[in-house]
Amino acid sequence: MELFDLYTKDRVKNGRTMVRGEPVPEDCYRIVVHICIFDSEGRMLIQQRQPFKHGWSNMWDITVGGSAIAGDDSRSAAERETREELGLEIDLSEVRPSLTLHWEHGFDDYYLLTQEVDLSTLHLQYEEVQAVRWATRDEIMQMIDDGQFIPYDKGLIDLLFFQRNHRGAHTRRDTTGA
Repeated sequence: MELFDLYTKDRVKNGRTMVRGEPVPEDCYRIVVHICIFDSEGRMLIQQRQPFKHGWSNMWDITVGGSAIAGDDSRSAAERETREELGLEIDLSEVRPSLTLHWEHGFDDYYLLTQEVDLSTLHLQYEEVQAVRWATRDEIMQMIDDGQFIPYDKGLIDLLFFQRNHRGAHTRRDTTGA
């Protein structure tokens, strides 16, 4: 039985937990993490879910995603999920999520990393992942159109690819001196 910590709308732990698969209680929220690893060519590492995996079976997805379990914070959940699904160790001790999206029952934290990964060294978690590969933004957009990729809003995919080289919402610093 897997437990999730629950939070207030202001992202403060409320001391409650819930069991995976049960509905999120009223006025409670949980944390989900997503890790997008890009290479120096600007391609994203994507994974194909197992055909027997519940939810979006056999479809391609961003690098890693999963729920923060009880005791996890966002960073430790992202590190754990990456280690479990890909056998890849990442250190997020000095990293904050690049984006946080709010959804009906929680918070989606997106970590955007650039690092070279030799796909032959990855140890894919059999229960979750059947394959990995690098993909460009255009390839992912086409895969969404073809029904091969989880149907993320294309604006989100654009934002992930844009934000990998940017922090914040501005394209330049204020030079007015005010």
